[in-house]
Amino acid sequence: MNYQFDFRPYRRKFVRGVATSHGVWKIREGIILRLTDETNKVGWGEIAPISWFGSETLAQAWDFCCHLPPEITEETIFSIPDQLPACQFGFESALWEMKEWNSWRMGDKRILLSPHHPITPSPHLPITHSALLPAGEAALQAWENLWQQGYSTFKWKIGVYPTPVELKILDLLTQSLPASAKLRLDANGGLNQEQAKLWLESCDRCKANIEFLEQPLSVDEFPVMLELSQRYQTAIALDESVATLPQLKYCFQQGWRGIFVIKPGIVGSPSRLRQFCQQHEIDAVFSSVFETAIGRKAALQIAVELSRYNRAMGFGINHYFVEEEGVGNWGDGVMG
Repeated sequence: MNYQFDFRPYRRKFVRGVATSHGVWKIREGIILRLTDETNKVGWGEIAPISWFGSETLAQAWDFCCHLPPEITEETIFSIPDQLPACQFGFESALWEMKEWNSWRMGDKRILLSPHHPITPSPHLPITHSALLPAGEAALQAWENLWQQGYSTFKWKIGVYPTPVELKILDLLTQSLPASAKLRLDANGGLNQEQAKLWLESCDRCKANIEFLEQPLSVDEFPVMLELSQRYQTAIALDESVATLPQLKYCFQQGWRGIFVIKPGIVGSPSRLRQFCQQHEIDAVFSSVFETAIGRKAALQIAVELSRYNRAMGFGINHYFVEEEGVGNWGDGVMG
């Protein structure tokens, strides 16, 4: 079957810049794509690259879309190269929406899923989300409002300020958080080996519930992270190291059996990700790439289907934008 293909860019400004070890991210840019079949059924997809995280650049994604004909086939979609993982996700997501969807209810959450890929989640696993805290001292004030909104797992960016400063903030933060709260520390690969050891030692001594230290070292220091994961009690989660499906497979083959943070929006082909996760029951945390509601819907479908452990999903990021965008309005809303 042939599908009419169209696409548009979008720009969304963060309420406040997202500070990471890579710098401050002020504007989320991406591409919304639309597929239409011969019966005028429409499927929406989103391409939301993060080039510094390991995906293609926005310019590369845009160039790919520009060189496609106005009519494409499923063969076109499933032949998108691995060098364009965000494009793989966006086009496959749009194709999924073209199919007939079954509805499935878990508690008060209604998720739409493809009938060709029935899910078998454990019924006792609740759908919960972690909330992203701002870097630095701002986290000390930000958590309480999020807690009142129902969040009990928080993610805090580290490696932004000097380690001694952040360790002092960590001490204050863990003292103020409720005993039942969980805290994730995300370095985005911004620590050196000595700093990583300091953080792990501090977390091991901490009486609060530190769920894991995420990507303490750069991608090329995977062997060191593997060794550190066996030396300390605090769990280490890989993030940038497993940004794309080939990277995820490589780390698994090299012996990583810890936590994998998977961002569906940039990991690559959803169908091949599903195949890998069903073959290997990995401990995965699924996380946002600050996508719009279009990409988030598709990412959550994958996350709900493939989550095998009681870990909060990393999609608590709506407070970073002024307001939620309209999904179905092709001319306004997400389009900039």
